[in-house]
Formats: sequence, C-alpha cells, structure tokens
Amino acid sequence: MSKELLLNDIILGYRNLIAERYEYKDLKEKYDFPKTINEKVVNDIKTYFLTYIYPNLEKRAELDEAFSTLDDFIKNPQKLLNLVLESLKLLFTHGRHLPKIFNAGLKAMKSFRGATKFENAIVLIAAQENSTPPFTTKKISKLIQLLPYHEIEEFMKNTENFFNIIYDKELVEKIKEIICFLILKMKKKPKIFSKKEIIGLTLALETISKGEELLNTLTQKDQEILIAFVLQIEKDYLQEIFSK
Repeated sequence: MSKELLLNDIILGYRNLIAERYEYKDLKEKYDFPKTINEKVVNDIKTYFLTYIYPNLEKRAELDEAFSTLDDFIKNPQKLLNLVLESLKLLFTHGRHLPKIFNAGLKAMKSFRGATKFENAIVLIAAQENSTPPFTTKKISKLIQLLPYHEIEEFMKNTENFFNIIYDKELVEKIKEIICFLILKMKKKPKIFSKKEIIGLTLALETISKGEELLNTLTQKDQEILIAFVLQIEKDYLQEIFSK
C-alpha cells in the first residue's frame, strides 16, 4: 500500500478520533466544566481542529503545496526575515522586538504544522507494523502507543505553544501585522515568491486569526479555562491509552 493511501486512511481515522475525543456529552461526564464552557464552545473548538488543524482530505489536497512551502519557511526563515527587516515602518513600530515577534509567528506556524508531523509519524509506525485499513479510532490509538516518546512530547508541546500564542492578544495582533506585510510584499515580488508561498502564509494567517476569533468569544478567564481543558483532555487521552 502506498504511503499516500496509508496517510489518507490514517487522516480519516485520526479525524474520527478527534471528533470522539471532543464529544461534549462524554466530556461533561468526565470534567467539571463551568456553565460558560457549554456544548457550543466545545463544538466550536472541535470544528476549529477539524477545519484548520486536521482538515479533511479534499481540503488537504488543495493545500498540500501550501503546507509544503510553509514548512520550508519554518525550516529556512531567513528569506522572510530579510523582507521584514527591510520595512522601516515595522522597525520603527516594533524596534528591537521585531525579530522576537517574527520568531513568535514562526513558532505559531510550527506549532499548528506539528499536527501534520504527528500524523506522518503514525503513518511510519503503521508501515513498520504492516498495519492496514480500516483505521478505526481504536487502531489509531494502538499505533500512537508505539510512537517514540519524544514524538508525543513534541506534539503536546506544539499544542500548548499554539494556544499560548493565540491567547496573547497583543502578540497575535503583531504577528498578524507582520504576516499581512509579508503577503503584500511577496505579491509585489512574483519573480522571487511563488503563488504557492503566498497561499502558504495566507493559510497561516487564517489559522491564527480563526483561533484568535474562537477565543475572543469568551471572557479572558474562560479562555484560560478552555485552554487548560484542551491540554488536559489531550494529556488524559495519552495517559489513558498508555495505561492499557
């Protein structure tokens, strides 16, 4: 079975696992949610995950090349940083903090791209174990049990980093400002930057913006509670499958 077909089936299985993990009725029995973290809020976070962090196969086919260029930027950020440092406006506004803000933006991108890296790690394990479809949620959990600990640790850290960044409203606004600037500059330099690269950054901007919008529907206190719950849900899931 080709790696691509294996990945597609694992993507479907993992999306089902996310949907199960964020089933409000089940979570309500397990966790002491405050009234403000209601079914709509839980469904919103589940929809966000399944739309932006773990998109469906059709959406991934559209964004595959954009994901690839985004990964290239994360590995080799100098091309973008050079553009940012050319801006007198950004330098004047943010001064010596500009590189730090730029790096925070890269960290946010790396964090949500970590989800795909995690899926690819599951694919490698499935191939090594000669595991074949259908990939039920139980089967996906069994494969995750076989992952090296550092893969799981990195995935959890990425999840925590991403939510901590989008929770920081002031930082997010600065990151969005820089990404918007980069997109505008890139469009003016078509011989240097491809449409795929622009789409990649546009995707990053949308993912960060939508995450911020989701949190902004809640009070600051409830934002903290929701983020803490998401991290706890993920940790408890891993603890549960590794205790079996």
